Amino acid sequence: MKASAHAVRIIGGQWKRSKLPVADRPGLRPTPDRVRETLFNWLGQDLSGWRCLDAFAGSGALGFEAASRGASQVLLLERDAELVSSLQASAQRLMADTLRVERAEALGWMARAADGCFELILLDPPFDADLDGDALAAALPLVAEGGFIYLESRRTLPAAPPGWSLHRHGRAGAVHFHLLRREDGDSYTAGAGSLPRRPQP
Repeated sequence: MKASAHAVRIIGGQWKRSKLPVADRPGLRPTPDRVRETLFNWLGQDLSGWRCLDAFAGSGALGFEAASRGASQVLLLERDAELVSSLQASAQRLMADTLRVERAEALGWMARAADGCFELILLDPPFDADLDGDALAAALPLVAEGGFIYLESRRTLPAAPPGWSLHRHGRAGAVHFHLLRREDGDSYTAGAGSLPRRPQP
């Protein structure tokens, strides 16, 4: 992959201040530092035991942030082969053994995945692709009870889907960012940094 002058920094956890390269790709727009900081303040700083999916990985900023904060399994999906190579190189450099990178088209992958297999799904689809609605619909069944979906979009979400609540919402420039929580059967306390667990498959 061609070297890039652009990079984002991991802002918390064991790899705090480590850099991730950002390639020059159409629609690649990493989540800004202050938005990531807000998101992980909402979630709690310790994600120990969480299974996470970064469905449109791009630079990997969201997925690496989750892994840095202790998530036990983090899967990054990316369809661009050069970005996949860059993500794999970053994972190797950081010795991120809980993080896996897979070349895949996110919507198709989520359509085939097992229900309830993640505590956190991170959705930051290409900004101009208008995939936020389809991505959210595909992600909903994959979240375990008490789990979360983070969604970035050009518009504010009008309402949470049945069985879900809009836990938090913010805006940074043209981007609306949402944290949705699956409500059924949940005793999660906001900010506690722990979730009820399902047995591992």
